[in-house]
Amino acid sequence: MAETATPAETVNVDRVRAARRSPAEHLADAFAAGSVPGAVTLKEIPYQTQVGVRVDRTSDAGTRVASVTGGLPAACGEVVSSDSASTVWLGPTEFLVVAPEESHDSLGGSLVSDLTAALGSDSGQVVDLSANRTTFELSGSRARAVLEKSCALDLHPRVLKAGTALSTEIGHIPVVLWKVDEESFKIFPRASFADYLGRWLLDSMREYASPEVP
Repeated sequence: MAETATPAETVNVDRVRAARRSPAEHLADAFAAGSVPGAVTLKEIPYQTQVGVRVDRTSDAGTRVASVTGGLPAACGEVVSSDSASTVWLGPTEFLVVAPEESHDSLGGSLVSDLTAALGSDSGQVVDLSANRTTFELSGSRARAVLEKSCALDLHPRVLKAGTALSTEIGHIPVVLWKVDEESFKIFPRASFADYLGRWLLDSMREYASPEVP
């Protein structure tokens, strides 16, 4: 049976959350000011639950893990999404599970603990990476053009399909780039690179703030 949070536990969780600072929180105003409605917008989605998983997806443990995540991708670039989480392929036996913040610290059982229990004593690994990366969302009709200035991937829609996620570099910073739909990308940089990459993207967006650009 799931545990019920006591008032004191709820107060402690709320206090901890109030004290947090996301890796790009200090850039929030700059992101808002640098975004160009109808062309390109940039924002941080902080505190998402992110879990690194290593497991053979064809094994019994892989099947159990998949039952928690809603499936495991089978090929490079593939993303499997369910109502509760999205799982990105990083390697034949390596995956990144991304879920909303509330999946992380539920007193009734968190995503990390559920995945650890699913792996059991079988070969593999479950690591909480929630503090390791942050998430940027770049969207709009010019989002691809902004990324093309400093990303080595071929981002043309014929090549990079919506629903694809790949490891790459943007501005020489290693990231996971997920094309959510035709005009929206999620970018996962390590927390220590968030300030640099955020400012790099803002600079790349600057030309679209000019009314002279069609």
